[in-house]
Amino acid sequence: MTNDPEDDLLSWDESIFRDERVFEVDYVPETFRHRETQMQSLKYALKPAVRGSRPLNVMAQGPPGTGKTTAINILFDELRTRTNVNATRINCQVNSTRYAVFSQLFQSVFEYEPPSSGISFKKLFSQVTDHLVTDDEVLVVALDDVNYLFYESEASDTLYSLLRAHEDRGGARIGVIVISSDLDLDMMAELDGRVQSVFRPEDIYFPTYDESEIVDILAERAKRGFHDDVLDTTVLDRVASLTAAQGGDLRVGIDLLRRSGMHAEMRASTSVEVEDVEEAYEKSKYVHLSRRLGGLSRSETELVAVIAEHEGEQAGEVYEAFHDRTGLGYTRYAEIITKLDQLGIIDATYTDVEGRGRSRELSLNYDARAVLDRLD
Repeated sequence: MTNDPEDDLLSWDESIFRDERVFEVDYVPETFRHRETQMQSLKYALKPAVRGSRPLNVMAQGPPGTGKTTAINILFDELRTRTNVNATRINCQVNSTRYAVFSQLFQSVFEYEPPSSGISFKKLFSQVTDHLVTDDEVLVVALDDVNYLFYESEASDTLYSLLRAHEDRGGARIGVIVISSDLDLDMMAELDGRVQSVFRPEDIYFPTYDESEIVDILAERAKRGFHDDVLDTTVLDRVASLTAAQGGDLRVGIDLLRRSGMHAEMRASTSVEVEDVEEAYEKSKYVHLSRRLGGLSRSETELVAVIAEHEGEQAGEVYEAFHDRTGLGYTRYAEIITKLDQLGIIDATYTDVEGRGRSRELSLNYDARAVLDRLD
């Protein structure tokens, strides 16, 4: 940089970004660092599919932002080059029922959506499996964020249909990868006995990245996403430190790089400074919250809003406000409370209330204002 302040300012047609897409959540990096062991384990499990056999089933677990989805996307891109393999990743946060999962599988194998109504699950299922046998295809299904199937009590039925498909349609070859970031969820214990008897997955764990690994990965993203000399090591180290403080979730760090760059551009600066990072962090630290809220139904977001507005009040008082707003009964209210607790959006604990026995105390795990801002 020169001493002339004008040289440090962007002109109207300039950008500090070389390729802003590098910082998008679904970007697949050209180099995938610090996950060699996990990639080898996944390749071992999936290799039979390339030979025309049913692959091994896999249970991939690890905290959020540790590379699970990226690993699957990279390997599935490779598998799709094989003419006999159909590799499909399904977002269970969006598709949280067995019917929705098989609708996505139908779209994957036929390359068009199934009818929006009038087709039973049995028919949907048979059309998918018939196609696999007729076209001699192996289907590999990755149920990403499978914990949402568990929250909706759909996991056992969904997995049973996939794992037993070859019994209903001889010759159907399907392998299943379940991916979860909910480390409190004991998936095997929560599955029905009929599923446990046939689901013997390879366990692959994705640990939290340490700070040196975070620096290494974010430096690679910054190199591809920003022009030269936009981000120095001091600023990068601060981004990595804040990422580590959020549980090492790389999605926080990648989002923080992007928002810091945008903030620098707003100042018309040709470089990202620590002040840009600190300002952007106020939004990036809520990446988890935004993602979790984005997967909720209308009634579920209504209850989150009620809890945020009545924080500190007893569950019964929260229910009355929720019922007044939605007209829904206590059973549905209790179901949503359980789901929000499982998602980590709220903490629901039983406490003794004098003169009233035991009652659930509801509290947000995030700042109430931040929650309400992201519900607007």
